[in-house]
Order: sequence, then C-alpha cells, then structure tokens
Amino acid sequence: MLERSPSVDSERPPLYKSPTRTSSRSSGSKRPPFYSNDSASTLVGSAYERKINDVESIKEKVDTTERLEDIRKLMAKEKLDYYIVPSEDPHQSEYVAASDKRRSWISGFTGSAGQAIISKTAAYLVTDSRYWLQARNELDSNWHLIPGGAVDGPKDWIDWLVDRAKDSKIGIDARMISHEKATSLNIQLNHKNSKLIYPPQNFIDMVWKEKPLRSKEPVFIQSLEFTGREASTKIAEVRAWIQAQPPAVPSYSKATPTPAQMHIGTLITSLSSIAWLLNLRGSDIPFNPLFYAYLFISLDRVVLFLDPVKLTDEVEDHLRALNIERKEYNDIWAFLRRREWGEGKVLISPETSYAISLMLTHFRYTVMPSFIDNVKAVKNEVELEGLRRAYLRDGAAYVRWLAWLEHKIQQGYDITEYEAAWRLTEYRRQNKHYWGLAYENISASGPNAALPHYSPTKSGARMIDRDTPYLNDSGGQYRDGTCDTTRTVHFGRPSIDQSEAYTRVLQGHIAIDSAVFPEGTTGSQLDVLARRALWKDGLNYMHGTGHGFGSFLNVHEGPHGFSSSVALVPGHVITNEPGFYLEGRWGMRIESALAIRRVKTKGEFNGDVWLGFERLTCVPIQTRMVKESMLTKEEKQWLKDHNKKCLERLEPHLKGDKRAFKWLKRESDRGIGIAAPGPGGITIDWD
Repeated sequence: MLERSPSVDSERPPLYKSPTRTSSRSSGSKRPPFYSNDSASTLVGSAYERKINDVESIKEKVDTTERLEDIRKLMAKEKLDYYIVPSEDPHQSEYVAASDKRRSWISGFTGSAGQAIISKTAAYLVTDSRYWLQARNELDSNWHLIPGGAVDGPKDWIDWLVDRAKDSKIGIDARMISHEKATSLNIQLNHKNSKLIYPPQNFIDMVWKEKPLRSKEPVFIQSLEFTGREASTKIAEVRAWIQAQPPAVPSYSKATPTPAQMHIGTLITSLSSIAWLLNLRGSDIPFNPLFYAYLFISLDRVVLFLDPVKLTDEVEDHLRALNIERKEYNDIWAFLRRREWGEGKVLISPETSYAISLMLTHFRYTVMPSFIDNVKAVKNEVELEGLRRAYLRDGAAYVRWLAWLEHKIQQGYDITEYEAAWRLTEYRRQNKHYWGLAYENISASGPNAALPHYSPTKSGARMIDRDTPYLNDSGGQYRDGTCDTTRTVHFGRPSIDQSEAYTRVLQGHIAIDSAVFPEGTTGSQLDVLARRALWKDGLNYMHGTGHGFGSFLNVHEGPHGFSSSVALVPGHVITNEPGFYLEGRWGMRIESALAIRRVKTKGEFNGDVWLGFERLTCVPIQTRMVKESMLTKEEKQWLKDHNKKCLERLEPHLKGDKRAFKWLKRESDRGIGIAAPGPGGITIDWD
C-alpha cells in the first residue's frame, strides 16, 4: 500500500508503507507502562499517528483442511498424484505481492522461501534451515515439514520429489517454475517413469475465494539524476547484444543460416531488469520498487506489456519518447502464440517461466544467461555516487537510533525487538529520498538472534536484554540507493564465549574488507577469508557471506556474490556479512556494503589488474565484545581507523543531535573490549 503526502509530485514517488504484521503467538507478559519521558512521548505529528495506529491482528494457526480438500478434488479431475505450489510468481521474484502468495495461503506458512507439495493423502512443506522453526509454529496438523538441506535429508524440494516419484503425474502451474528448473526436473522424472503436467488454470486461484487484487499503483520515472544513463542507451546496448548472437545452426552445418535460425529479439521477464532498463520504478511488491510487466525488444520495435491503469501522463510521454509500444499485461500470451515478431528466434534467460518456453516451442527460442543482469550489476559512477550518499544518510539514521536505544536501556526502560525496529524506521523516514524499507527489519535479541532471518512481531517480540548480543539487520530504500546494514551490539558485559565468537566474526569481516586480488577472481574464491578465523575455533555459519544489491532496486541482486563463480569487476557492489549463531542462545553478524574498485599495489605484477574494496556502509562497529588479545596489530588498527572514519564522515550529518554525536564520538575514541573485574569484583567500562 502507498502513502501519499499532499506534496507528492512527479519528481517524488509515494512512500511505500510496509504491510501490517500478524503474529501466531501472543506475548507472554505485558510491557510495563512507559514513563513520561519514554520514547512514545517524544513522537509528534505523523510519527505519533503511525505509532497509535500500528494495530496488529493476532493470527491463529490456519486450518487448511478444507483448502486441501478443494485442491485434491481438482487433482482427481486431472488424475494427478502430486500438485506443487511454489513460492515464486510468474517472474520468478524473490519477494512476491499479496496476490501471489499462493503457497502461504494453502499451507499457512508465511516464510519467503519454501515449496508446498500436495499428494492424494498428505501435504508437505519443503524449506531450508532459516525457516524450520517458523514452519513448525505455523503449519497445522495436515502438513509435514521436510527440512531441506538437513544432514541425511533432501537437498531441496526437487531432490525430495524425484526420490519419491514413481509412475507419477505431477501438476504445476508452468508460469511458476523457471525454464531451467523445469527442464532439469523433467529429465530426472523421466528416469522414474514420471512427468510434469501443466493444468491450464492455477488450482490455488480456482479455490482462493478472497484472493487479493493485483496492485494498481502508478509506475513512476527514475530520473537521469539517479540512473546516470538514458533508457534509450540501454535499449541500444540490448539490440547490439542481440545482433552479436550467432545464428542457431547445428555445429556440423555448412549451409547458409535461414531467417528462422537468426536471433531477432529478446523477451525480458525479470521485473528488476525491466525497471532498470526503462528507468522506471513501481510499487507492486513489498520492499521492492518494481511493477508487473513483460518487455519484448527486437531490432525494430520495443513492446511493453503493462496494465494501462498504472500509466500516468508523464510515464506515457516517457514511453512515447522511447518509441515503445504498450499492450495489456496479459496480452503477452497472445503475442507469443501469434509470433507477432515474425520469423526468427527469441533469446530468453534460464529464469524465464517454463510457460513461456512451452508457448514458444523449442524451435523458436534460445536460452542464454541474462545480458541485462550482467550489465545492471556493474554500477556506473552516478549510481555509485548515489549509493555513497544513501549509505551516509542511512548510517546517520542508524547512529541516531543506536544512541537513542542505548540511552533508553541505560535509563532502565524495557525495549522490545519490535519497538527498536519501529523506531529505527522512523529515523530513516526523515532522510532525503526515503521511499521505504529495503526488506523486513531483522531485530533480534537472545535466542532469536540465532535465527538468521528472524523478524519480530508486535505481540510476540522479546525484550532486548543486557546478557546477550542484540542483532539488527535492516536498510532503507532511497531513490539513490538500496541499503543493507547489520550491526550486533551488547548492552551489558559479554561472556567470554560471546566475545571470542564476535572477535572471530570481526576478523572474517576485516579479512574480506581488506582483501586485494587480481582480475578474474570470483566471490566464491574469496569466501574462505570470511570463514578462516571462525574455522580456527571450529565455528561456522550456514548462509552466504554476501550478495550483490541494486540501485533503488532489489536488495538481493546477481549474478555475482561470495557464493558465485562470476568474476568480480570494478562497479560491482556486494555485502560482507559473516556471522555466528549458537542455536537457542544467541547470534551475531556484522554486515557492511562494499564496492569493487581498482587498487595500486607495490609489485603491480601483470600491470594494473589488482582489485580491492571501497566500504560504503558508515556505522561504527562496537568494540565492547571484541577480545583485544585475539586481534593482530593490523586488525586493531583497522578497527580504530574504521570507527574514526565513521566519525569524520557522519559528523556533518548529525548536527543538532547532541546525543547521537556524543555517542558517535565515544565509540570512535573507545578502547577495545571491557576491562576484566578488579579486586573485590569491581568492573570498569570504557564509558
């Protein structure tokens, strides 16, 4: 949902308002009443209105019995043994709109990743370790949780399904699975005398009586001030790429290629790629400034498939200037069926929905890695400068919030994880170019911090305690950049095991940040640097070390990352986020955003081929949990320099906030660790 202010105009898109959270559990104890000088009393105007109107409905565990019965009736008509309900939408998006949360509706599980598989007599939910606990809490007795990636368990839902399938007909909406996955799955199922079946209608859509409508919010222009490149230039690059592709002829053929073998265009289905290419943004999906569309580009025409209700006069002028035809969103299927481009082959990416492959037939398409994904990932200087500005503003908001949070806790107030996250969002709202959050706040204390993707509910959040680390992973969406920052802090005296684990995490973070490497190096080759210190103590983390991110686009963006075999190049941006999680007790993570840049080295072996990182994030790293004796001389200096640089860069942004500046100055000057107890148990803190 969008929240417009009276001053909204074409230059300023509406703010995205995060959806109201629901909870499957209620708080065990009521929060004590605020004192008169508590955080609520400092809110005025629209912030106060948001606070008192932030009503959360308590969600009961969904009874899926009737829903499953309805699906099984449809399965029986099609003589299916299984029906698969993926998490994805027709564009294979990581985050989906409310109208595309089919797996959530049928299962009751609200996590962002997981597949529902329904058989004639049972129902299964396959998800990875990030969501096992959540799934156990949300699934009713009709469902069996299949822990994907567990020791001695299936790798994923495909592995599980192939293992069980025998002489089976397995139904799925072909729009909701990628060409790459469907092709691989079909090959594996053939060996089990099984096959995928594609019913003409989605079963969930047929029985979901109160399915939300798709967003009608308008698309808006992302101006040259933020993009650094005209959309016309980007379209010309895509056309040059199409022309550069050789004809699709057999390697043994010496005949002249026929018109049918020539590549004449490309169909783009990725929402972030369409938004980036056309310099447009939208509000159709929570946390992501995207809009639902398809885009066809050939050598002589460009066709955008987009609902007309989303067009403003300004956007229509923008499309007209680019010579772009517009058709209805659902007209894509008639366009493909009639082959309106004429003779020739269409280039598609492996992530394109399998329904499009089926419609084209294999004679009419060639699958190639996404050209746009690769170009989009390399930020130009305008985008990089925008990200630098966005991370400075976001860092200032983060520091204001940390100063507020520490002040309240030291005063003796109980602050919940939800309250802390909510207040941080309020600080971000004050920033220039703020649009919304980049993803749901991860705000976690105690055992909740041991869940890498935990997000608190208003009614079920824990109080932030003084005995365990508190982890906050969050970021703002700004017109000039997408932010993603994690810091872990302690408000008491950390235990020895907490300090040692945190120091190992910090050492991994420093190792990545300080790395120098030659051209051609991939993220996966550097990943070990983040884990080496943890491995020394037999510690590790099960998530990736870092991912690419967009320029006012998705917070997760490929194709590069620290788990990827794609070579890092100048202009790539990537997060650096090692962590450690002690199940049931506490967790910690330190995350900063980096940009790959060229660096000068002493030897310059092979010339100017050496790369390193520029740090974008500007938030101090708390030294309280660091065990100084474990750090090398270089690591100690890195930590001191890091926090000093934060002071220098953020000071101009904290004018008028004496509390935040005092906190920042103290953190930059502070020594490492906490002094051990003296005679009689007396403790001395650097404060």
